[in-house]
Amino acid sequence: MNPDTAEFLAQHSGLTRRYFLRRGTAGLAAWGVLPALLRGAEREPALQTAIDGLETWLTKLDDFRDVSRGKPRPHSLDEAKRKEVGLTRDTWSLEVVADPDNKAQLRKPLTKENGTAFTFKDLMKLAETQAVRFPKIMTCLNLGCPLGNGIWEGVPLREVLWLTQPSLNLRRVFYCGYHNDDPKQMFRSSLPVGRILEDMYGLPPVILCYKLNGQWLSPERGAPVRVVIPESYGFKNIKWLSHVFLSNLWTANDTYGEQNNDVDSPLKTFCETLSVPKIVKSGQPIAVTGYAQVGISGLKKVQVWIHNDDDDLPEGDKHFVKAPWQDAEILPPPKTWGGDIPDDKIPAPTHGFDPATGQPKSWPLRATKAHWAFLNPGLPAGEYTLRCRTIDENNNAQPMPRPYRKSGRAAIQEVGLSVL
Repeated sequence: MNPDTAEFLAQHSGLTRRYFLRRGTAGLAAWGVLPALLRGAEREPALQTAIDGLETWLTKLDDFRDVSRGKPRPHSLDEAKRKEVGLTRDTWSLEVVADPDNKAQLRKPLTKENGTAFTFKDLMKLAETQAVRFPKIMTCLNLGCPLGNGIWEGVPLREVLWLTQPSLNLRRVFYCGYHNDDPKQMFRSSLPVGRILEDMYGLPPVILCYKLNGQWLSPERGAPVRVVIPESYGFKNIKWLSHVFLSNLWTANDTYGEQNNDVDSPLKTFCETLSVPKIVKSGQPIAVTGYAQVGISGLKKVQVWIHNDDDDLPEGDKHFVKAPWQDAEILPPPKTWGGDIPDDKIPAPTHGFDPATGQPKSWPLRATKAHWAFLNPGLPAGEYTLRCRTIDENNNAQPMPRPYRKSGRAAIQEVGLSVL
């Protein structure tokens, strides 16, 4: 960024839109910078068109991407087979027992053998007084694009844990879902028991989830019941839940850990583009839109940098910290939520939303997504690379503070752009 521009914006970031208009937008456009205040107030038509074409904030159940495991995948079983193996609401039951290798002491384990397994009817009874809802983006640890964003509903797992009356030696909880009765296909995840018993740092609870966007879970989404953890990547959110083990084990024993993954990493903050023109005419405005995953550290800014490929990259600057990044506009809460949620209303109560208005108490919401938009007023002919990054609430610029892929993808995206 031109030093004079940077100094001007730093000194005058609080100026009103009218003041900027008096100063003249043409000069700002010539510098390649339009402040967020002006962009949000009066958008260029090309940018507004791109924004109008964005995906909805909530994802339809059928539009969630699927990375399920299993041969065959449990959701592909026909209804008769799903009923037979306990994957329908009227046949589902959950066993909650002590880990046979590292036993916690339980007075009343919940087992099929003793006729005390926890059923869907039991879950609905608890839901009458204990149901919670929260928004969450579901993302695979090793994929760049989230699988979908939704409102998840369920009962806190701790409510079922307490039914077993644990007394001693309980340090970890691990759990798995139906895996075709083949031990080699079992996929297991775990949590320290403290995360289940207590909702830390303003997070919602870990839940036994049965609804998504106000609708019963579909088989593809893990029906009839799955685990959902607000701050975690997808592998922790086990589908087709069948067993919970209460353990004195002090270390994680997740299947994903055996595959060289960081199993304790919460959601990262990062962004990517959704629409970027591949070819534009010289001097033509360039409208860009994208999404940001709002991780555990929140989201303060989205920034864009368009670099002429004929120019040298900043030397010794692996993450382009010194590059002339420009602020994009983080779009406000949408007028319609999408996702086929009934009446297009966020049900009350939902964590993070005002029950009286149905609007978010703050924005963007952690562990969800936000959309962003950026307008470049035009570039000379040439080949360019567009990059985008986030700044979290702790002022960490993507991909920091956790740049390693095995703790969740957060690489700075690069997109080619030709100006003719």
